[in-house]
Amino acid sequence: MSHSKSDIEIARAANMQPITDIAAKLDIPPHALTPYGNDKAKISLPWIAEQEQLPDGKLILVTAISPTAAGEGKTTTLIGLGDGLNRIGKKTMMCLREPSLGPCFGMKGGAAGGGYAQVVPMEEINLHFTGDFHAIGAANNLLAAMIDNHVYWGNELDIDSRKISWRRGLDMNDRSLREVVTSLGSPVNGYPRQGGFDITVASEVMAVFCLADSLSDLQGRLGEMVVAETRSGNLLRAKDIKADGPMTVLLKDALAPNLVQTLENNPVLIHGGPFANIAHGCNSAIATKTALKLADYVVTEAGFGADLGAEKFLDIKCRKAGLKPDAVVLVATIKALKMHGGVDKNHLKTPNAQAVHKGCSNLQRHLENIRKFGLPIIVAINRFSADTDEELQALKEFCHEHGVDAIEANHWAQGGAGAEELAQKTVELIERDQANYQPLYQDEISLPTKIETIAKEIYRAGSVSMDARTKKQLDSWQDAGFGSLPVCIAKTQYSFSTDPGRFGAPDDHDLTVREVRLCAGAGFVVAICGAVMTMPGLPRVPAAESIHINEQGLVEGLF
Repeated sequence: MSHSKSDIEIARAANMQPITDIAAKLDIPPHALTPYGNDKAKISLPWIAEQEQLPDGKLILVTAISPTAAGEGKTTTLIGLGDGLNRIGKKTMMCLREPSLGPCFGMKGGAAGGGYAQVVPMEEINLHFTGDFHAIGAANNLLAAMIDNHVYWGNELDIDSRKISWRRGLDMNDRSLREVVTSLGSPVNGYPRQGGFDITVASEVMAVFCLADSLSDLQGRLGEMVVAETRSGNLLRAKDIKADGPMTVLLKDALAPNLVQTLENNPVLIHGGPFANIAHGCNSAIATKTALKLADYVVTEAGFGADLGAEKFLDIKCRKAGLKPDAVVLVATIKALKMHGGVDKNHLKTPNAQAVHKGCSNLQRHLENIRKFGLPIIVAINRFSADTDEELQALKEFCHEHGVDAIEANHWAQGGAGAEELAQKTVELIERDQANYQPLYQDEISLPTKIETIAKEIYRAGSVSMDARTKKQLDSWQDAGFGSLPVCIAKTQYSFSTDPGRFGAPDDHDLTVREVRLCAGAGFVVAICGAVMTMPGLPRVPAAESIHINEQGLVEGLF
């Protein structure tokens, strides 16, 4: 295959099959589909419920070393591996997150793989797709409107308007909305108060959506979301505002997972998409559990590096959804390892096996972390044409010394054919039956101890800092019965520390917890660390500036 074409040129040349044909490969009947055009469909929730008695397939988690500007290609590797598994005769499905419009128009453009390892229709997946994120944003903001409306019309629940914690949502990077004052103007606009916006993918509604396993479960979780306090200090929930019913109505269609296909016509579920650095970073539990009933192997991902993504997948999603992974594929690139080894991003094309070996300290840290969860690992080397044999050998030798296979994968240039060896070795790893999944910590330990455990075991922090107000907040939630919840750390994805400029494997640093948020509906507590924001901003030159419609009516600049 030629790989001189751009990602979008390859995607537009795809020989896509009707989505009904993709569904037929999984024995999904036409009546169980709600088609969105010819190449996308939702799978009906009642039909999914009927598959409950089927046995589960094997679950493979794809994660990566700490991300750098050089790129790691986790999603591309996941798609290549899924295509490769199908090529060697294994009935395989892939589960991915839906892209957020924020980063599409901000830092990086689209997110549906690359080269000959892509999911299609690429443009539609990145732009609105089946409308799930719009539904989630609408549900989030309906709740916000109902809270303020309740205060306006007499405030029967005695809400303390200074302690309304529910924030509005928008699926766009807009720093000016991080902190706002609402209801200015005349008294008919309500009572002025300070509020703010989070990007939709950081909303608790997104987290609830991705952990619910039915519409009734969804409504129950939405109802439990804590939104405010009364003047006497009692916690108020969405169900107290009577918002859980109408929010579920808005999310009714969205909760059904979306079926699409790879360039090689293999089935993919793309559903949900909480951010990994500010939320739990995994596709929906309902999509993963559905795929496990329909395929022998399921390949899914957790966002960013294994410290952020895999830890949350294993400590939050697997704990909540009852999942037990069978193997982990850890993605690394020579370029990224050189950055972790101290090479400036402008000199990454210069061969430097010594820097690769030095950068493997980051890889080693992730290997050690994953083993703490009792899971077997294989390293996927996402191969680039500039990688030298000496550099690749340095990486393979390092992996051999640390007891893991490192397999070159050329899926970007060759599609599934370039990932056949990776697929075969992953199957062999699973067949050894070495997986003994266990979470990092038990439910019973306190919330501060959970934060400290993640900080020291995964991030290798020497200390954890939080002010008296944050400690008091955690203690109050502990006393209110939320102490058994897992913790979701929100921090920079670029480093084990809270300093995005510290590459490699820093240790003995301080993890500073800036604030904590209770997500009682989703069932976890968020600890926001360092300078990470739950509403990102656009860069100096956003990707949006290059996105337009050309004379043929096609989207340009998104990829």
